Amino acid sequence: MKKVIIILCAGIILASICIINVQTKPAITYFPIDQDTTFSTTKTSLSLITEKGNDNYKLLWQTNSTTDIPVYLRQDVSLLFDNGRLRGALTKWVQDTDTIQLKEMLQLEDSSLYQSISFHHGEIHKSRDEIKSIQKMSSDYLYVIDSPTTPLVSFKTAKSNYEREWKDLLDRTSKQQLLYHWNTLLNHFQIDKEKYLAVPLTSLDKYQNEPLPSLSQAQTNKIIGQLWEGLYKNYVIPIVKTEKEVVDSYIPLILFDKENKHLLLLFELNKKKKQLIQEYSL
Repeated sequence: MKKVIIILCAGIILASICIINVQTKPAITYFPIDQDTTFSTTKTSLSLITEKGNDNYKLLWQTNSTTDIPVYLRQDVSLLFDNGRLRGALTKWVQDTDTIQLKEMLQLEDSSLYQSISFHHGEIHKSRDEIKSIQKMSSDYLYVIDSPTTPLVSFKTAKSNYEREWKDLLDRTSKQQLLYHWNTLLNHFQIDKEKYLAVPLTSLDKYQNEPLPSLSQAQTNKIIGQLWEGLYKNYVIPIVKTEKEVVDSYIPLILFDKENKHLLLLFELNKKKKQLIQEYSL
Protein backbone atom coordinates (compact mmCIF):
# COMPACT_ATOMS: atom_id res chain seq x y z
CA MET A 1 0.00 0.00 0.00
CA LYS A 2 2.90 2.42 0.73
CA LYS A 3 4.16 1.87 -2.80
CA VAL A 4 0.69 2.67 -4.16
CA ILE A 5 0.56 5.89 -2.15
CA ILE A 6 3.94 6.99 -3.48
CA ILE A 7 2.86 6.29 -7.06
CA LEU A 8 -0.44 8.08 -6.55
CA CYS A 9 1.15 11.15 -5.01
CA ALA A 10 3.64 11.32 -7.87
CA GLY A 11 0.78 11.18 -10.33
CA ILE A 12 -1.00 14.06 -8.62
CA ILE A 13 2.07 16.28 -8.93
CA LEU A 14 2.01 15.92 -12.71
CA ALA A 15 0.37 18.82 -14.52
CA SER A 16 -3.17 18.12 -15.71
CA ILE A 17 -4.22 18.80 -19.28
CA CYS A 18 -7.13 21.20 -19.52
CA ILE A 19 -9.75 19.95 -21.97
CA ILE A 20 -11.84 22.85 -23.25
CA ASN A 21 -15.04 23.07 -25.28
CA VAL A 22 -15.95 26.69 -25.36
CA GLN A 23 -18.37 29.21 -26.80
CA THR A 24 -17.89 32.18 -24.53
CA LYS A 25 -19.82 35.30 -23.75
CA PRO A 26 -17.78 37.84 -21.76
CA ALA A 27 -19.80 37.52 -18.56
CA ILE A 28 -22.38 35.77 -16.47
CA THR A 29 -24.42 38.55 -14.89
CA TYR A 30 -26.52 38.19 -11.76
CA PHE A 31 -29.94 39.84 -11.83
CA PRO A 32 -32.76 39.53 -9.28
CA ILE A 33 -34.13 36.00 -9.27
CA ASP A 34 -37.23 35.48 -11.42
CA GLN A 35 -39.93 33.65 -9.47
CA ASP A 36 -41.99 32.74 -12.55
CA THR A 37 -39.38 30.71 -14.46
CA THR A 38 -37.64 27.56 -13.29
CA PHE A 39 -35.22 24.88 -14.39
CA SER A 40 -37.01 21.65 -15.18
CA THR A 41 -33.69 19.77 -15.51
CA THR A 42 -30.15 20.34 -14.27
CA LYS A 43 -27.62 17.55 -14.23
CA THR A 44 -23.88 16.94 -14.21
CA SER A 45 -22.58 13.41 -14.67
CA LEU A 46 -19.24 11.60 -14.76
CA SER A 47 -19.09 8.04 -16.05
CA LEU A 48 -16.47 5.54 -17.12
CA ILE A 49 -17.18 4.49 -20.70
CA THR A 50 -14.52 2.07 -21.76
CA GLU A 51 -10.93 1.01 -21.30
CA LYS A 52 -8.54 1.84 -24.11
CA GLY A 53 -5.47 -0.38 -24.15
CA ASN A 54 -3.82 -1.35 -20.91
CA ASP A 55 -2.77 2.02 -19.56
CA ASN A 56 -5.69 4.42 -20.08
CA TYR A 57 -9.47 4.72 -20.12
CA LYS A 58 -12.23 7.07 -21.26
CA LEU A 59 -14.23 9.32 -18.96
CA LEU A 60 -17.46 10.90 -20.15
CA TRP A 61 -18.05 14.33 -18.60
CA GLN A 62 -21.36 15.95 -19.41
CA THR A 63 -23.86 18.45 -18.13
CA ASN A 64 -27.27 19.56 -19.32
CA SER A 65 -30.01 21.91 -18.23
CA THR A 66 -33.50 22.82 -19.41
CA THR A 67 -35.78 25.69 -18.42
CA ASP A 68 -39.56 25.36 -18.44
CA ILE A 69 -39.73 27.95 -21.24
CA PRO A 70 -37.18 29.41 -23.69
CA VAL A 71 -35.41 32.47 -22.25
CA TYR A 72 -33.47 35.36 -23.74
CA LEU A 73 -30.02 33.99 -22.84
CA ARG A 74 -28.90 30.62 -21.43
CA GLN A 75 -25.37 30.02 -20.24
CA ASP A 76 -23.81 27.04 -18.47
CA VAL A 77 -20.31 26.45 -17.15
CA SER A 78 -18.80 23.24 -15.77
CA LEU A 79 -15.45 22.62 -14.07
CA LEU A 80 -13.73 19.26 -13.65
CA PHE A 81 -11.09 18.40 -11.05
CA ASP A 82 -8.86 15.35 -10.87
CA ASN A 83 -7.58 14.57 -7.35
CA GLY A 84 -8.14 18.23 -6.53
CA ARG A 85 -6.36 19.63 -9.59
CA LEU A 86 -8.08 21.35 -12.49
CA ARG A 87 -8.69 19.03 -15.42
CA GLY A 88 -10.86 21.24 -17.60
CA ALA A 89 -13.63 23.77 -18.18
CA LEU A 90 -16.72 23.64 -20.37
CA THR A 91 -18.87 26.67 -21.09
CA LYS A 92 -21.52 27.59 -23.63
CA TRP A 93 -24.11 30.29 -24.22
CA VAL A 94 -27.18 30.23 -26.45
CA GLN A 95 -29.81 32.89 -27.09
CA ASP A 96 -33.55 32.24 -27.15
CA THR A 97 -33.45 28.64 -26.01
CA ASP A 98 -34.50 26.44 -23.14
CA THR A 99 -31.74 23.81 -23.33
CA ILE A 100 -27.96 23.60 -23.09
CA GLN A 101 -25.93 20.42 -23.34
CA LEU A 102 -22.18 20.09 -22.81
CA LYS A 103 -20.17 16.93 -23.30
CA GLU A 104 -16.49 15.97 -23.38
CA MET A 105 -14.81 12.59 -23.65
CA LEU A 106 -11.43 12.47 -21.93
CA GLN A 107 -8.76 9.82 -22.32
CA LEU A 108 -7.10 9.39 -18.94
CA GLU A 109 -4.97 7.09 -16.86
CA ASP A 110 -4.17 6.29 -13.21
CA SER A 111 -6.48 6.02 -10.22
CA SER A 112 -8.32 9.24 -9.44
CA LEU A 113 -11.17 10.96 -7.68
CA TYR A 114 -12.95 13.09 -10.28
CA GLN A 115 -15.22 15.95 -9.16
CA SER A 116 -17.29 18.28 -11.30
CA ILE A 117 -19.50 21.25 -10.44
CA SER A 118 -21.66 23.18 -12.88
CA PHE A 119 -23.52 26.48 -12.80
CA HIS A 120 -26.65 26.83 -14.92
CA HIS A 121 -27.82 30.35 -15.65
CA GLY A 122 -30.63 32.04 -17.54
CA GLU A 123 -31.13 35.72 -18.31
CA ILE A 124 -34.76 36.78 -18.71
CA HIS A 125 -35.79 40.09 -20.26
CA LYS A 126 -39.24 40.87 -18.91
CA SER A 127 -39.24 44.25 -20.63
CA ARG A 128 -36.74 46.82 -21.84
CA ASP A 129 -36.20 48.01 -18.27
CA GLU A 130 -36.65 44.78 -16.31
CA ILE A 131 -34.09 41.97 -16.44
CA LYS A 132 -34.14 38.96 -14.14
CA SER A 133 -32.27 35.69 -13.94
CA ILE A 134 -32.52 32.09 -12.80
CA GLN A 135 -29.70 29.91 -11.55
CA LYS A 136 -28.96 26.46 -10.27
CA MET A 137 -25.93 24.26 -9.58
CA SER A 138 -25.37 20.55 -10.14
CA SER A 139 -22.41 18.31 -9.39
CA ASP A 140 -21.08 14.78 -9.61
CA TYR A 141 -18.04 12.73 -8.63
CA LEU A 142 -16.51 9.41 -9.59
CA TYR A 143 -13.78 7.20 -8.17
CA VAL A 144 -11.75 5.31 -10.78
CA ILE A 145 -9.32 2.54 -9.77
CA ASP A 146 -6.78 1.85 -12.48
CA SER A 147 -4.48 -0.85 -11.07
CA PRO A 148 -2.20 -3.06 -13.20
CA THR A 149 -3.10 -6.12 -11.13
CA THR A 150 -6.93 -5.82 -11.13
CA PRO A 151 -9.70 -4.96 -13.61
CA LEU A 152 -10.62 -1.32 -14.12
CA VAL A 153 -13.22 -0.23 -11.56
CA SER A 154 -15.34 2.89 -11.10
CA PHE A 155 -17.84 3.72 -8.35
CA LYS A 156 -19.59 6.53 -6.52
CA THR A 157 -20.32 4.55 -3.36
CA ALA A 158 -17.76 1.98 -2.17
CA LYS A 159 -19.37 -1.45 -1.77
CA SER A 160 -16.43 -3.71 -0.95
CA ASN A 161 -13.38 -3.57 1.29
CA TYR A 162 -11.22 -3.15 -1.81
CA GLU A 163 -13.23 -0.13 -2.95
CA ARG A 164 -13.36 1.35 0.56
CA GLU A 165 -9.56 1.12 0.86
CA TRP A 166 -9.10 2.90 -2.44
CA LYS A 167 -11.72 5.52 -1.57
CA ASP A 168 -9.95 6.29 1.72
CA LEU A 169 -6.61 6.49 -0.09
CA LEU A 170 -7.87 8.82 -2.82
CA ASP A 171 -9.81 11.00 -0.34
CA ARG A 172 -6.84 11.29 1.99
CA THR A 173 -4.28 12.03 -0.70
CA SER A 174 -6.51 14.61 -2.42
CA LYS A 175 -7.34 16.28 0.92
CA GLN A 176 -3.68 16.50 1.96
CA GLN A 177 -2.77 18.07 -1.36
CA LEU A 178 -5.62 20.59 -1.17
CA LEU A 179 -5.04 21.53 2.47
CA TYR A 180 -1.39 22.24 1.71
CA HIS A 181 -2.37 24.39 -1.27
CA TRP A 182 -5.13 26.27 0.58
CA ASN A 183 -2.93 26.92 3.62
CA THR A 184 -0.30 28.35 1.28
CA LEU A 185 -2.90 30.80 -0.04
CA LEU A 186 -4.16 31.67 3.45
CA ASN A 187 -0.63 32.39 4.62
CA HIS A 188 0.22 34.34 1.48
CA PHE A 189 -2.74 36.68 1.94
CA GLN A 190 -2.40 36.66 5.76
CA ILE A 191 -5.98 35.53 6.34
CA ASP A 192 -7.26 34.43 9.75
CA LYS A 193 -9.26 31.34 8.77
CA GLU A 194 -11.05 31.32 12.14
CA LYS A 195 -13.09 34.31 10.95
CA TYR A 196 -14.51 32.43 7.97
CA LEU A 197 -16.57 29.43 6.97
CA ALA A 198 -14.36 27.64 4.43
CA VAL A 199 -16.11 25.86 1.54
CA PRO A 200 -14.39 24.21 -1.45
CA LEU A 201 -15.99 25.20 -4.74
CA THR A 202 -16.93 21.56 -5.39
CA SER A 203 -19.12 21.60 -2.25
CA LEU A 204 -20.88 24.90 -2.97
CA ASP A 205 -24.07 23.33 -4.36
CA LYS A 206 -24.93 22.24 -0.81
CA TYR A 207 -26.06 25.81 -0.15
CA GLN A 208 -28.69 26.03 -2.85
CA ASN A 209 -30.97 24.04 -0.52
CA GLU A 210 -29.40 25.08 2.78
CA PRO A 211 -28.83 28.76 3.66
CA LEU A 212 -25.52 30.04 4.86
CA PRO A 213 -25.38 30.51 8.65
CA SER A 214 -27.57 33.41 9.87
CA LEU A 215 -28.80 34.17 6.34
CA SER A 216 -32.01 33.39 4.49
CA GLN A 217 -32.09 31.16 1.43
CA ALA A 218 -32.90 34.20 -0.74
CA GLN A 219 -29.85 36.05 0.60
CA THR A 220 -27.71 32.94 0.11
CA ASN A 221 -28.89 32.57 -3.50
CA LYS A 222 -27.97 36.18 -4.23
CA ILE A 223 -24.49 35.76 -2.74
CA ILE A 224 -23.92 32.57 -4.75
CA GLY A 225 -25.16 34.14 -7.98
CA GLN A 226 -22.82 37.10 -7.56
CA LEU A 227 -20.00 34.72 -6.60
CA TRP A 228 -20.36 32.80 -9.87
CA GLU A 229 -20.40 36.11 -11.73
CA GLY A 230 -16.96 36.91 -10.32
CA LEU A 231 -15.71 33.34 -10.63
CA TYR A 232 -16.63 33.20 -14.31
CA LYS A 233 -14.92 36.50 -15.10
CA ASN A 234 -11.76 35.94 -13.06
CA TYR A 235 -11.29 32.16 -13.13
CA VAL A 236 -13.17 30.51 -15.99
CA ILE A 237 -12.47 33.08 -18.73
CA PRO A 238 -8.69 33.10 -18.08
CA ILE A 239 -8.74 29.30 -18.28
CA VAL A 240 -10.57 29.07 -21.59
CA LYS A 241 -8.61 31.94 -23.13
CA THR A 242 -5.18 30.62 -22.23
CA GLU A 243 -2.97 29.65 -25.13
CA LYS A 244 -1.15 27.08 -23.03
CA GLU A 245 -2.01 23.40 -23.19
CA VAL A 246 -1.59 23.09 -19.44
CA VAL A 247 -3.48 25.17 -16.89
CA ASP A 248 -2.17 24.55 -13.39
CA SER A 249 -4.80 25.12 -10.71
CA TYR A 250 -6.58 23.51 -7.77
CA ILE A 251 -10.14 23.61 -6.45
CA PRO A 252 -10.80 27.25 -5.46
CA LEU A 253 -11.59 27.92 -1.80
CA ILE A 254 -14.49 30.15 -0.76
CA LEU A 255 -14.32 31.89 2.63
CA PHE A 256 -17.65 33.20 3.95
CA ASP A 257 -17.18 35.90 6.56
CA LYS A 258 -18.81 34.81 9.84
CA GLU A 259 -20.05 38.37 10.37
CA ASN A 260 -21.90 38.14 7.02
CA LYS A 261 -20.25 41.18 5.49
CA HIS A 262 -18.23 39.67 2.64
CA LEU A 263 -16.66 36.57 1.15
CA LEU A 264 -13.19 35.82 -0.17
CA LEU A 265 -12.44 33.63 -3.18
CA LEU A 266 -8.93 32.17 -3.18
CA PHE A 267 -7.34 30.37 -6.11
CA GLU A 268 -4.16 30.04 -8.10
CA LEU A 269 -3.70 29.93 -11.87
CA ASN A 270 -0.33 28.97 -13.29
CA LYS A 271 1.50 29.98 -10.08
CA LYS A 272 -0.33 33.32 -9.81
CA LYS A 273 -2.18 33.58 -6.48
CA LYS A 274 -5.49 35.43 -6.53
CA GLN A 275 -7.79 36.79 -3.83
CA LEU A 276 -11.20 38.18 -4.79
CA ILE A 277 -13.34 40.08 -2.27
CA GLN A 278 -17.12 40.20 -2.65
CA GLU A 279 -18.91 42.62 -0.36
CA TYR A 280 -22.47 41.61 0.51
CA SER A 281 -25.38 43.86 -0.51
CA LEU A 282 -28.24 41.99 1.15
